[in-house]
Amino acid sequence: MTRIVIVEDEIDIASVVQDYLRHAGYETTHFTDGQSALDSIVAAPPELTLLDIMLPRLDGVEVLRRAREHTAHPIIMLTARIEEVDRLLGLELGADDYVCKPFSPRELVARVRAVLRRTAGPAFGGQGSGSGPASQDDAPGLVLDDVHWRASLEGTPLNLTRREFGLLQVLSRHPGRIFSRARLLELAYDDTVDVTERAIDSHVKNLRRKLGAVTPAHDWIRSVYGVGFAWEAPVPA
Repeated sequence: MTRIVIVEDEIDIASVVQDYLRHAGYETTHFTDGQSALDSIVAAPPELTLLDIMLPRLDGVEVLRRAREHTAHPIIMLTARIEEVDRLLGLELGADDYVCKPFSPRELVARVRAVLRRTAGPAFGGQGSGSGPASQDDAPGLVLDDVHWRASLEGTPLNLTRREFGLLQVLSRHPGRIFSRARLLELAYDDTVDVTERAIDSHVKNLRRKLGAVTPAHDWIRSVYGVGFAWEAPVPA
């Protein structure tokens, strides 16, 4: 059974999260302080950790930093703090996703499933480089042609610019991964002379419009306040 470690000092929140995760078929272990959680994670890494930032003994950012010295298992940060520095620091240290308080337990379970599904596949960065047309397993109906810079969704051509295609390529191949604008600029474009971080917002807006014209019921690109963007694959019913 998939084991999830919950590191949360607010007992009421932890209890609700445990109930929902157990109902979804996961085994859970709960810690109320950072040091105890870190000792357990290092000794026996779980399949996933839900890690609060504000913790006694050792805060969540420090737990994340030290844990990443020993394990690459997925870690989702739980936080009520929206300062950009905390989010960027978490991303640099290797957080796989963020969930802001207050949150819906059902949404949290969906995000857990999405991260587990993504990390169960090929390693980050190991998919599709210049191999021609390829279907996206985590984006049903999306096909990218890396050679000709063409994309289609559910058989409908998206008519993307090269900039938009580069963004779509990076985001869709790493569903759930949060990318800062600076990181997207670095990964999506070979030549960034005429592209700024502000322009990323414009390209994402155009991508959303073109994707939404085909699948209006689903927003494929999630904005993460103060950080950047993530590809949001549909969650199976």
